[in-house]
Amino acid sequence: MTIHAADPAERDATVALWELAGLTRPWNDPVRDFDLALSNPGSTILLARDGGRLVGSVMVGFDGHRGWVYYLASNPDCRRRGIGRALMNAAEEWLRTRDCPKIQLMVRGDNQSARGFYDAIGYDIQDVVTIGRRLDNSA
Repeated sequence: MTIHAADPAERDATVALWELAGLTRPWNDPVRDFDLALSNPGSTILLARDGGRLVGSVMVGFDGHRGWVYYLASNPDCRRRGIGRALMNAAEEWLRTRDCPKIQLMVRGDNQSARGFYDAIGYDIQDVVTIGRRLDNSA
């Protein structure tokens, strides 16, 4: 397996992986998310390939205060092979090279599978409340 930074030509395959992994939501445009991540120097998308086949992804960004992770996905056919762990390690390394002191991510409260995965790789639930508001006038 190899991990590399995505390029624009990999957008459709990456979005298809996100959909296959169940990560997309009607109120978020994954094509726009992909394009924004690649157009911003403070973020990227790392892709895992096995024999040329796209098997995983992670979007990572640094806002100057902390790192954030989104769209961690592995192809359902390839789960339990260390792809998620390898991508999280690559995301952490990407952040370390930018002197980022902390990494965070959000998981839906009822997603026990994801919560178990992050617990297994050493992430802790933190006592914070996420407060937000849409700025794009979508639902």
